Amino acid sequence: MKIHSIDYVIAGRLQRRRRWMLVTALLAALACCLCVAVLLLGNTFYPLPVVISVLMGEEIKGATFAIETIRLPRMLAGLFAGFAFGIAGYVFQTILRNPLANPNVIGITSGSSAAAVYCIIVLQSSKAVISIASVAAGLVTVVVIYMLARVGGNTFSIGRLVLVGIGIQAMCNSIVTYLLLIGKEHDLPAAIRWITGSLNGVKLDELPVLMISSFILVPLIYILGRPLMMLELGEQMATTLGVRTDLTRVLLIVSAVFLVAIATSITGPIASIALLSGPIANRLVGAGNSNSIAAGLVGANIVLAADLIGQFAFTTKYPAGIITAIIGAPYLLLLLIQMNRRGDF
Repeated sequence: MKIHSIDYVIAGRLQRRRRWMLVTALLAALACCLCVAVLLLGNTFYPLPVVISVLMGEEIKGATFAIETIRLPRMLAGLFAGFAFGIAGYVFQTILRNPLANPNVIGITSGSSAAAVYCIIVLQSSKAVISIASVAAGLVTVVVIYMLARVGGNTFSIGRLVLVGIGIQAMCNSIVTYLLLIGKEHDLPAAIRWITGSLNGVKLDELPVLMISSFILVPLIYILGRPLMMLELGEQMATTLGVRTDLTRVLLIVSAVFLVAIATSITGPIASIALLSGPIANRLVGAGNSNSIAAGLVGANIVLAADLIGQFAFTTKYPAGIITAIIGAPYLLLLLIQMNRRGDF
């Protein structure tokens, strides 16, 4: 029987779709296992039936406080913040066609963190004000980086954007360092959390904004997944395929920046999540599909796993941001070497 080329195309598409569904399901299952582990493990181990009883509203001495006040907020923060960092990193890397173009490296999270530390140390603001300032600073940082990355005021350069972003990141980090030097002693612990990125001390009433924004913006990014893949082909090709490039780019970048800024306002800028999630998801799922959801799940898994490692793998407890930074630093150096050899800078 003669097999037409269209049959190969359809078969390949179905195979890629099945692989996407399988990998995404496995990543979701792993995230669920890590969430359960966060709820079970601590200074005191509570069996799964006890955890379920507490979550169902039953009062159990000792367990209720540990699970509802400490472990549940920690788990939800790791899940939603990790997902936000992962999917935002994928959006930036895809839309700008550069593995370095993620919110951490190009300075967006640094801008949000600088604003948050300023609100903590100088203004001594409430959590709501800190969140608003983080989001606003993230948006302003994006605009500043974009304007400075325009060569001669007209031509946009991706390589220039990355370099400008690294410079903005260094400037924001220096501002944070200065604020820490002039800050009062009782304000420093909260401010330092913004630098390292940590799930410690997260409270349940801080999470609704992040959760609601995720439920709104993540579906929007997923819906725009196909236009995002077309943007990766280049401006002219995407326009030829019918993509409204300017509108799509604005919606994706604003959504990603909001997710990152809100996540940063709760957990601080957890290092390397946005850098690692997209490439790992692309390698696991393969080409031909929008890997935004897979990237978000990879980010959530890394944050939850890093938090567990930081708590239990060493004699000293380390925040999740320290563990992810150790993982991400060699990868960042490898990327820089590869891009320099290709002449991307």
